[in-house]
Amino acid sequence: MKDIKNLQTLLKITYGVVPIVAGLDKFLHILTDWQQYLGFLTDLLPFDPTVLISVIGMVEMAAGVLVLTKTKIGSLIVTAWLVAIALTLVINGLFDIAVRDVVMAIGSFTLYQLTLMLEQTGKTTESVSVPGIQS
Repeated sequence: MKDIKNLQTLLKITYGVVPIVAGLDKFLHILTDWQQYLGFLTDLLPFDPTVLISVIGMVEMAAGVLVLTKTKIGSLIVTAWLVAIALTLVINGLFDIAVRDVVMAIGSFTLYQLTLMLEQTGKTTESVSVPGIQS
């Protein structure tokens, strides 16, 4: 992948599909028991934790669709969402998973930056070469 458009497309697909899959799993319960990550929030909720998990799943699916359709705003939403998740994980002492979410947030923000770069050059559908890399 030698040009910015290819990199942007790869990140767009990744940050579009992964939140949709994670969101769907909040209903299917195949990947993990998501309630275990709520930690202290479970005690604060005035309703059953499965309701919050369902809402989280819907937000994640919507964010994934936004990345695929409105990449600039969608990637910023996913970035903020991942940082919020990481903070919750840190509060719950799940530092290893929090680090992974921070890394994913950096990738999502990179998608935002690449999308901006393509828009500013007016080449949203054409290939834009990365300086110093021959295509």
